[in-house]
Amino acid sequence: MRGLILSGGAGTRLRPITHTSAKQLVPIANKPILFYGIEDMARAGITEIGIVVGDTGDEIRAAVGDGSRFGVSVTYLTQDAPRGLAHCVLIARDFLGDEDFVMYLGDNMLEAGLSGFVANFEAERHGGGRLPLDGSGSEAGAVAQILLKEVDNPKAFGVAEVGADGEVVRLVEKPEVPPSNLALVGVYLFDPLIHDAVRAIEPSARGELEITDAIQWLIDQGHRVRHEVLQGWWIDTGKKDPLLECNRWVLDTIKTSLRGELDETSSVEGRVVIEEGARLVRSRVRGPAVIGAGTVLRDSYIGPYSSIAAGCEIVDSDIENSVVLEQSRISGIPRLADSLLGRNTEVFKSGLRPSATRLMLGDHSHVDLE
Repeated sequence: MRGLILSGGAGTRLRPITHTSAKQLVPIANKPILFYGIEDMARAGITEIGIVVGDTGDEIRAAVGDGSRFGVSVTYLTQDAPRGLAHCVLIARDFLGDEDFVMYLGDNMLEAGLSGFVANFEAERHGGGRLPLDGSGSEAGAVAQILLKEVDNPKAFGVAEVGADGEVVRLVEKPEVPPSNLALVGVYLFDPLIHDAVRAIEPSARGELEITDAIQWLIDQGHRVRHEVLQGWWIDTGKKDPLLECNRWVLDTIKTSLRGELDETSSVEGRVVIEEGARLVRSRVRGPAVIGAGTVLRDSYIGPYSSIAAGCEIVDSDIENSVVLEQSRISGIPRLADSLLGRNTEVFKSGLRPSATRLMLGDHSHVDLE
């Protein structure tokens, strides 16, 4: 089985961060989102991975390399413009060959991981019989497998309709009247028949080849599409608040590791990672939290669910429930919370008179003043 990770999106919902950075490389607990997906595939035994890239391809290539650091081999596939998920399968045809494959959206995060999902599809496809899950579906061989999650706002997703017999009968992309509350999670498993499907469909009203249309084509041709209902959390990290939520979930799993320096007046509480080269001077960190390599905290407090990346300087400031990217400087801020700060950001109090809020912001910025 091969893997296909889609990392070509523009990340418009995370602007201005993504004006200068790939959304799949925004860090969760100081590790790029994309890396979690690659590691998840490796744990599932998938070592040949294709990564579909777009305008941010050079940055993704530089970050991931040839995949050897993850124990996998990576092939890069360029998509010239956002043309839909099914188009990604179309351009990956030569890489995928006639093998089964798992397709994964590079900005999604799953608590459950891929191993069980992949194992159940392989067991059924290759004669091992279906492993017990939720009792859905028949024993007929499936040509595809989708992962579903109950959501409160199905209008915002691709949605599956499941018949009384437990079989998937219809998929609808962002319906006005959803047939269910079962949204498609960004993980799919396919056998080679999907290549016929993506060639058979036409672009949707928004000009893209929709993977929901390709899967519906399989169903309409009489093929079985298996499904599982996801247990545990799933987060599309394409917006600030879900990204911060995902950061909280991941930080809840970390183990304490103190490789940096703490002076005699500094302290840590709870699960905290202080990476090598970081320094705490008259500062306190209350976990779960991660402090990146080379970052300096001086006269500051870092509260729960904060990830401070490498090379930052935090002076006389309090921070909670926030993600701060590399080489940023925060000074004299009494309380910064629920925030996402991009690379090389400066937030400070100048002390100039008359007192005023002075801003220099890029396009699509968001400011919530106290």
